[in-house]
Amino acid sequence: MFRWAIIFAVIALIASLLGFGGVAGLSKEFAVILLVIAAILAIIGFLFKTKA
Repeated sequence: MFRWAIIFAVIALIASLLGFGGVAGLSKEFAVILLVIAAILAIIGFLFKTKA
C-alpha cells in the first residue's frame, strides 16, 4: 500500500507541475488516504504480531 501511496503522490506532483489542478488534488487525496490506511495496518500488524 505504501507503494500505491507513493505512486499517487508522484502523479499528483507531475499533474500539478503540468497545470492539471483537478487531477493533482484527487491524486493527492488518494495518496493521503492510502498512506493513512497503510500506516494503521502496519501499526496493527506490529501490535498483534504472533510467533509462528
